[in-house]
Amino acid sequence: MKKFTFKGVLDGFRSSVQAAPRGTEQEIQETLRPEHFQIKKTFRHGFPFSPTALAWDPVQKLLAIGDKGGNLRILGGPGVDAHVRHETGEAVLHARFLVNEGAIVTACADDQLHLWTFRQKLPQRVQTLKFQRERYCIKLSRQTKEIKGITCLHLPLQSKWIHVGTERGNVHVVNIETFVLSGYVINWNKAIEVTRPNHPGPVVDISDNPLDASKLLIAFESGLLVVWDLRARAAEWRGCLGTGGPGDAVRAAAWQHDGKLMTAHTDGALATWTTRAPRPSSLSYPHAKANKDGKLEPCKPIHRLEWKTSRTGESLVIFSGGLPTDKAGRTHSITVLNGKSTTVLEMEHSVVDFVTLCESPHAADYQEPYAIVVLLQNDLVVIDLLSPGYPCFENPYPMDIHESPVTCCSYFADCPSDLIPAFYSVGRQGNKKVAGFSEKLWPINGGEWAPASCSYSEIILTGHADGSVKFWDASAGTLQILYKLKCSKVFERRGGGSSGYEEETPLAIQHVALCAESRRLCVALPHGHVVLFKFRKTDVHSETHVLEIPVISDSTEEEASPDVEGSRSASFSRGGDSVEGDGRRSYVWGSGGAGALRVRGAAGAGGVRRAPGFQAALVALQHGPPHPVAALTINSSYGLMAWGGERGVVVVDVWRRAVVAALPAAALYLAPDHPHPHPHAHVHPRSPELDQGKDSSDEDSNCLKYLFADILDKLDSSFSRSRSSSMSSLENISQEGIQCLAFADSYTKKSDPTTLLPTLWIGTTLGSVLTMMISLPDAELRHTQPVVVSTSGPRSPRKHKEHSRDSPGFCRRRRLRLCGPIFRLKGSILAMSFLDCNGALIPYSYESWKDDSKDPRERRERTPTKQGSAGSARMSPTPGAGAGAGEAGDRQFVVIASERQARVVALPSQNCVYRQQIVDADFVVKAEIVSLKDSVCLVNYLSTGHLAAYSLPSLRPLVHVDFLPLSELSFQTQSKQRGIVDPMLSIWGQQLIVNEDTDQIAKTFCFSNRGHGLYLASPTEIQKFTIDTEFCYTLNEMLGELFLPRDMPEPPKEGFFRGLFGGGARPLDREELFGESSGKPNRTVAKQMDGTTAIAATGARASAACSEVARAHQLVLERGDKLSQLEDRTERMHSQAAEFSSSAHQLMLKYKDKKWYQL
Repeated sequence: MKKFTFKGVLDGFRSSVQAAPRGTEQEIQETLRPEHFQIKKTFRHGFPFSPTALAWDPVQKLLAIGDKGGNLRILGGPGVDAHVRHETGEAVLHARFLVNEGAIVTACADDQLHLWTFRQKLPQRVQTLKFQRERYCIKLSRQTKEIKGITCLHLPLQSKWIHVGTERGNVHVVNIETFVLSGYVINWNKAIEVTRPNHPGPVVDISDNPLDASKLLIAFESGLLVVWDLRARAAEWRGCLGTGGPGDAVRAAAWQHDGKLMTAHTDGALATWTTRAPRPSSLSYPHAKANKDGKLEPCKPIHRLEWKTSRTGESLVIFSGGLPTDKAGRTHSITVLNGKSTTVLEMEHSVVDFVTLCESPHAADYQEPYAIVVLLQNDLVVIDLLSPGYPCFENPYPMDIHESPVTCCSYFADCPSDLIPAFYSVGRQGNKKVAGFSEKLWPINGGEWAPASCSYSEIILTGHADGSVKFWDASAGTLQILYKLKCSKVFERRGGGSSGYEEETPLAIQHVALCAESRRLCVALPHGHVVLFKFRKTDVHSETHVLEIPVISDSTEEEASPDVEGSRSASFSRGGDSVEGDGRRSYVWGSGGAGALRVRGAAGAGGVRRAPGFQAALVALQHGPPHPVAALTINSSYGLMAWGGERGVVVVDVWRRAVVAALPAAALYLAPDHPHPHPHAHVHPRSPELDQGKDSSDEDSNCLKYLFADILDKLDSSFSRSRSSSMSSLENISQEGIQCLAFADSYTKKSDPTTLLPTLWIGTTLGSVLTMMISLPDAELRHTQPVVVSTSGPRSPRKHKEHSRDSPGFCRRRRLRLCGPIFRLKGSILAMSFLDCNGALIPYSYESWKDDSKDPRERRERTPTKQGSAGSARMSPTPGAGAGAGEAGDRQFVVIASERQARVVALPSQNCVYRQQIVDADFVVKAEIVSLKDSVCLVNYLSTGHLAAYSLPSLRPLVHVDFLPLSELSFQTQSKQRGIVDPMLSIWGQQLIVNEDTDQIAKTFCFSNRGHGLYLASPTEIQKFTIDTEFCYTLNEMLGELFLPRDMPEPPKEGFFRGLFGGGARPLDREELFGESSGKPNRTVAKQMDGTTAIAATGARASAACSEVARAHQLVLERGDKLSQLEDRTERMHSQAAEFSSSAHQLMLKYKDKKWYQL
């Protein structure tokens, strides 16, 4: 006899609810193939995060910026923007252009020197040289907080030899063409005086005398200056400011074109040298003032210095820093000394580096400076030196994405073509030209870019922490700001202290939902407030309708009566209607009251003027404690918007401005006989007479599902990650919230397979999928009749007592039944979408936008129209006509993707026709159903860093490739630097990213149509990518040309008397000095690495990491096996104990009635 176990019962229950097998009908023809997919990063927009290096090509007029993540951006004119990344990801410390050669040299924090060429549209790395013995084991540098092997670079104009200064104080020479080390080395012990008792420190600056290229200046950090004679191989001159104290340390040096030298020091001093005396000829403190005692006040260090001249005789000394130490708020500045005048240009952020733009690239000529490019920590500023007051140029690059931290993104590829002109027109009206900018053209105009003709438009929406939403035109590889919406204008901020993130940033955008066709925008705020905006081209004076959302509670102890006039629900259902008799409403919101938000222009307050663009039409204020929104959607055809979070789901009628439903997730599982206490949703028992036509197996399956819903929840929750808190909390496993919402016209009634009904599909954090059916009034009654919702597919609501329009219960009563179809997947539901019987994506229904300002009479008569025909027109007209359906009568497919699985369910039969296990031990971070090549596919970004795509509806794997490590996006998580740690794997020391707050990553990772996608690559940059092979082929045409053939400016002509008396510039044969005649280089100093070596090293590290992950996974499996064995042993012991108990009982019964003498 088979042993009865509880596990076996549950297995039987699960097997009874499995989907019916597919029929023998013909398969749907799917056109997507693996060769149609190619993953490639396309365009990068924004400001480089944490910039570290700056370079300028004066002939090509290109600017290069390196950052601490190993990224290198090359910028030119509009559309000329190239991005590359060093494989190691180490910070770019220095960058130097090979002027007018189409190449650039970079030095990274790992002591590697790289040569890049950009004669093609996308820069490519050509050579790599690794320095190995130029670091000290102890800290020598006073200038930085970390040890850097390569401290400075110097590349003379039109030279193929680059000088490399190191931490050890040595200067090496590298051949650019072959990228090998020269035998010519300037060792620090040969450069210093024989009597010097200590090390001079790292090399901080190298430059050659503009009048004699054989004289090389080497500035050491300790303050020692050495002019090295390259021909004589000896020091020609040495200079020092003083005794070598901390204040004498040198930070920068600069030559004037006539051979004079100036140095900048850590005490804010500028010293001028003649290179004939060991002491400076002059010493000045530009910003120091004498105090009462006659002493100069201390100043901050001068970090960078340049000395330029013009033909008019003007001499410009430009430096950063050097301000007095007691000047609070003025620590970041650029100072321009022009003769006796001193101009201090204050900066908003710290100065990383700057470069002066000059007409002539020759150091021995009058440079004619015309602009200063200042690289700040969070901005790029270009200063016009030829205009009075030194105004700034207006930056044409989209470098203000991070003006406020980005909190969410939304990407619309192939959007309506009239959106961009409409947004641009209202954005231009709101953006008045800011005074103070230079009238000259942007000077960084290198390269060439021809706008590519693109047949579709792309729009990016970014939500920010200050409550603003920015609209960007992302078409044809560019990014331009169109319009900026400020949610702060909807509210009035009350003063007072606050605590917590929600109170510190009460308007931070959490989610945005845009209906592009109707131009309606929903925005979710941290507390749970939701604002609905409508787009208008003209300004209006109107009131803002306020709707109060009740607190969603899981309590089922009492049932609220809908007919009690004094109940709390009376103030919720007619939030947009008359507020007479309720003078207590002031529409002030916020926890604690001190930092509360007040809605501006609320009903009864007289209204406010609203600028053209998106104007607030409805503000839904959340009662009680915060209810963060995890899913947000709107349907303009239904006139409904819905949102959900960890406490439940809310549905709002935007036309009548009323709450349709506000339900906790647990209420969606209530049996038909259990009433729900919510005042807006009343439960009605199922009608048994309608069950007669159902198949008995379906009845049993549904009964089993409802009967064991709680048990299955707890069991299946082990496959779900807690998306709101740590996995280690066992209490959070049983909590269920709303994770995904989708409005759709779908076939949900098995009893009526030909009726297409408006529905709201709800996906939860525990993998459940439920449906809420929507009954919309007729068009002429849409503004007066309530919307009726229910979650029962084949059931009909019980008859209710009719109310007149003036009855208090007319608009307050909502009919809702809770026993609809339930699908169960492993993991949180991430995406849901609908296909017709031919496998084509069904577009959502919408109401087209109309300009309300044109005809007021039309605005009064407008009613929402059902656009369900837009989707139903693509359906099969008769049951069974769709090939590949689960059974006759199926007309639709719903695609459901979770963190672990994907399923395709046929409707209305509700049979699972296809399923796919996407991951086993990992999870899906982002999933989306997108259109590509007139077909549809499911695209997933996995926690392993891979991108996986599946065809629809068969869920056949198309591509699964490594794309982006999740660790590179961990700056958005709460753990920041330390990553995300799995508590179970931490016992083996495995620091693996599993989940702590990947919801924030999912908010800024987007997939869109035509195979496009984007993600927030850093707090300041957006990276676009594509999965379409065809787009990859055309990508090169959309990129701008970086390098253009241009003539090198002629060197200065040498005058007769200068040439006669030897006063002009002297040429230098560097090939003779640094070539083979210099000797063989020391092989232990540096070694050459080709691209394959670096890639192989990176691959080896990746393989090692993968092996560690595999080992941890194996340990987890072994632990599971041991637990299974322990369970089997426990079961055997239990059976043996039962047998022993039975034997003992039988023995007891045998001898129970016997006397002692009968034994």
